[in-house]
Amino acid sequence: MDFKIELIFVPVSDTDRAKHFYGDQLGWNVDYDVTVSPELRFVQVTPPGSACSIAFGVGIADHMPVGSQRSVQLVIDDADAARDLLRSNGVDASDVDVQSWGRFVTFDDPDGNRWTLQQIVRQG
Repeated sequence: MDFKIELIFVPVSDTDRAKHFYGDQLGWNVDYDVTVSPELRFVQVTPPGSACSIAFGVGIADHMPVGSQRSVQLVIDDADAARDLLRSNGVDASDVDVQSWGRFVTFDDPDGNRWTLQQIVRQG
């Protein structure tokens, strides 16, 4: 039996601002933007190449404080290229942090949700 993580909720304060950040600045695919009612709006975006999407909006992550998502890590091929792409799109990305187990770049969305990008370094 497979157990696949396919959707992670991210708490944001402004849905349109978050949609602009993830869709336009990061270049993630906006899969859905559906307003069911004034109390429920669902936006889903997917990073390029990912089988897992994120969702944010109105009425879907109310149990989480805005900016509290700080533990999702995305695997990338090239930390330097990812950092340069983010910065060229106006995202305040960190310098590359080189560790023996990987090369890391971090950035926050406008609400303070933290994202970590990891270039895996193979031992051998």
